[in-house]
Amino acid sequence: MAGTTGTGTRRGFIGGAAALTAAAALARPAPAAATTPRRNRRSTAARTVAVLGGGVAGLTAAHELAERGFRVTVYERKDALGGKARSMDVPGSARGTRRPLPGEHGFRFFPGFYRNLPDTMRRIPFPGNAGGCHDNLVPSTEALMARIGREDLRLPFSRLGNVPPVLTPDAFRRAVTAFFELQLPAHELAYMADRLLVWFTSCDRRRTQEWERIPWWQFTGADRMSSDYRKLLCVGITRNIVATKAEVASTKTVSTYVEAFFYNILDRGADGEPDRVLNAPTDEAWIDPWVAYLRSLGVEFRTGLAVKDLRMSGGRIAEAVLQDAGGAGQSVTADHFVSAMPVEHARTTWNAQVRAADPQLARCDRLMTDWMTGIQFYLTEPTPIVHGHVDHLDTPWSVTSVGQAQFWKGRDFRRDYGDGTVADCLSCIASEWDRPGILYGKTAKQCTREEVAREVWAQMKAGLNDTGNTVLSDAKLHSWFLDPAVQLGGPHPANDEQLLIHPTGTWYNRPSAGTAIPNLFLAGDYVATDIDLATMEGANAAARAAVNALLDTVDSPAERCTVTPLYRAPEFEFLKQQDEIRYGLGLRNVFDLG
Repeated sequence: MAGTTGTGTRRGFIGGAAALTAAAALARPAPAAATTPRRNRRSTAARTVAVLGGGVAGLTAAHELAERGFRVTVYERKDALGGKARSMDVPGSARGTRRPLPGEHGFRFFPGFYRNLPDTMRRIPFPGNAGGCHDNLVPSTEALMARIGREDLRLPFSRLGNVPPVLTPDAFRRAVTAFFELQLPAHELAYMADRLLVWFTSCDRRRTQEWERIPWWQFTGADRMSSDYRKLLCVGITRNIVATKAEVASTKTVSTYVEAFFYNILDRGADGEPDRVLNAPTDEAWIDPWVAYLRSLGVEFRTGLAVKDLRMSGGRIAEAVLQDAGGAGQSVTADHFVSAMPVEHARTTWNAQVRAADPQLARCDRLMTDWMTGIQFYLTEPTPIVHGHVDHLDTPWSVTSVGQAQFWKGRDFRRDYGDGTVADCLSCIASEWDRPGILYGKTAKQCTREEVAREVWAQMKAGLNDTGNTVLSDAKLHSWFLDPAVQLGGPHPANDEQLLIHPTGTWYNRPSAGTAIPNLFLAGDYVATDIDLATMEGANAAARAAVNALLDTVDSPAERCTVTPLYRAPEFEFLKQQDEIRYGLGLRNVFDLG
């Protein structure tokens, strides 16, 4: 059962639309975003740093520190580096000289409003690329919203060539209405445009003190609108992109992402197209060259070691206690420690003494994570459903997918991977694991791994094969691969690699990169950064902030890392200033009509 190639005849383009599929821009700069070089301070050459975690945050911290002369060792609990961003080999899938089939935690994309992560990628050498690994990013051109029993929505997805030169409120409303032109009633589109105008013109205090406390569902008036409005603009955005529920998701977090996408589409403050993917499996295009470059800088890597405890002495972290897969422990000492693990793992290493030294660490216990996990389907024929991502809108498990082979230029799947019969990889993510499926009537967590694969496949077919064209065929399905971090089939399902989610109030519990412990720094997507969403960009920005905090602590002469904030439209700054006055007087935003 694998897919076929053509689907264009049954999906019409929605003119002028661009899928704003996510959530939005916090206008406050990230903590510790210093960029000014410091002078005359002590040498860093003899200083040692233990980076605890080898994902995007840990590798970024190691990169910035090594380039500034620190002696860095990265400790990673997995046997591979890259964290949730890495790709992985499917065991037993290779034949002859081919590589194993590429699996992954879940597909990833690199919006053009990412600025810090692309800067790092440019600084990672890659053979034949003048721009390093950054040159391995390629844009998609469209997106698809697949609906069960109804015509699918195929949307152009790129920066607009004809954009409003000045963002007046009227120009803003017209632009948003065009972007959201998804066969919704005109009055509902107008209402959404007005709600977003309220956000775009809200002052920073209103964003963090009012909208952070309001669920996206309430902010968008979902209860008063049509089912399509709720499904497309309320539930679809939060479940499929932010991995949380619209009824509880913070308006600030969702709106921050929407704002960033909007400006990206208008080509403002953008590094590239709104949706970009890698032109090869992640390890080949990015992670392996990154690790090789860091080794050339003297960074050492020790994998298969999990951090169990951070022990203090004299008000500082004296040692980290690590444990290998066999249960053997060891102690690691360093001048400084950068905790670069996901929050659900990092907080287990903070004992009572560490927590007492800095109250913000204890608040991290209130941060919530959820399952957003990938599964790959390997197909015996190329299956480019759309040149970009697919949102399987009506699926109970909130499935999204992308056909990868079409973007992997210069690679031939049959020649390079697997057993010679696989021609494509449909990489999918299931974001809802607590809702019954359509085959077994069970939630994903109640299913076996085999049942999860069958359910996801069936849910995608329900939306893609429902208008007479067999897009996904069972006969062409070669095999599948589910993220091994997920443990199913027993009484206690577990997921070792979860994702931070953002219900209302989450912002107040996110820590800064620097801590009250002078040699402990935090780098991870849960740290408070401008993007306010668990992303690779957030992890990268947090690591830069952690390095800056470390440099300040040791009074280093090294240049500080640049931490680039999200774009702010100058046209709206006056309206934000006026809103600051109104907020102080207890008044609504001037465009907030309820």
